[in-house]
Amino acid sequence: MGHERESGAATVLAFLGGAAVGAIAALLLAPQSGRTTREQLRGYARKAEDALREAANEAGQRLEEAVNEGKEYVEARKSVLREAFEAGREAMKREQTRSES
Repeated sequence: MGHERESGAATVLAFLGGAAVGAIAALLLAPQSGRTTREQLRGYARKAEDALREAANEAGQRLEEAVNEGKEYVEARKSVLREAFEAGREAMKREQTRSES
């Protein structure tokens, strides 16, 4: 499951990186004024910033979900171990009582 998350994050970052390189190349090769190019670059930078913030928020949510799932798993296992320990303790007491009789 972790590998799928890493792969998804890598895909998003590769896509954003490729989009940024393509946008910069297109702007540098386009015949327009420097002012227009700078305004377009600012617009692309804002869009990239928004996309990165959204990706970071999503990654944070996924991390929080994974942590919560891990806590639930540990709690479930603790409960099983606790029950097994108690059953063992009771069995030991029964055997001690039986041995003493």
